[in-house]
Amino acid sequence: MNTEQRPDIARLVIACPDQHGIVAAVSDLIAELGGNIITLDQYSTGVEGGQFFQRTVFHLPGLAARRTEVEHVIESRLASRFSMQWQLTDASRPKRVALFASKTDHCLLDLLWRHRRGDLPMQIACVISNHPDLEEDVRRFGVEFIHVPVDRDNKAAAEAEHLRLLKDNVDLVVLARYMQILSPDFLEQVRAPVMNIHHSFLPAFVGAGPYQKAKDRGVKLIGATAHYVTEDLDEGPIIEQDVIRVSHADDVAQLTRYGADVERAVLSRAVKWHCEDRVIRHGSTTIVF
Repeated sequence: MNTEQRPDIARLVIACPDQHGIVAAVSDLIAELGGNIITLDQYSTGVEGGQFFQRTVFHLPGLAARRTEVEHVIESRLASRFSMQWQLTDASRPKRVALFASKTDHCLLDLLWRHRRGDLPMQIACVISNHPDLEEDVRRFGVEFIHVPVDRDNKAAAEAEHLRLLKDNVDLVVLARYMQILSPDFLEQVRAPVMNIHHSFLPAFVGAGPYQKAKDRGVKLIGATAHYVTEDLDEGPIIEQDVIRVSHADDVAQLTRYGADVERAVLSRAVKWHCEDRVIRHGSTTIVF
């Protein structure tokens, strides 16, 4: 078992204007509560006038029973003093994640497989798809599959059904090659971060057939990008990216296979990092510890 998945392990993630004494104050407070720091990562955007970020993992006996007390002390002793935004999570309680997919299966099945192996510290609430094609594959993993058809005439109704299924019941929504654009209204009401994966040819090769367009231009790198979804299509804060080299000898089918491999790896890392509270959003970018 990963150390962070053991009982009585807490994660404290903070963001505030950089100033003297933050690390010492956080460490002293955890020690005063009887906790022991396991890992601590920090970053500041600038020596003067910067923004400070920190992820602290610590052991605190009786965490579940003492959580309200700990939150009160953090708010009263740290948040007001440092103008701090903060989040405290019980690391032993995995985040509930909903997966959205269409017909393409490589990202979805990879996440299900990694989860079954214990590589992804999350609980899969359900898989929602606008097509029934992947139902049998999903059910083999013991995960609920929900088919919600979407077309031009019923998109609002479909999103209303999505919200009914998800609202206040999930901590993250992952678009595992879900080939529908989410409306601003959905993003506002879902009350959970939404993550997407796509090839990294954008904005050069938009629309259908990106790998054919890439082949026609003689690209030498195939990549993928995982990011949070915002109202600006494919322009949300980037969590993870990767590339592999390709050759003039690779045909479109091979480029597509390479792309699928990179997408699987990038999305699984992004999901894992989010579920471990390693990603902090800062404007249009992210800090990843």
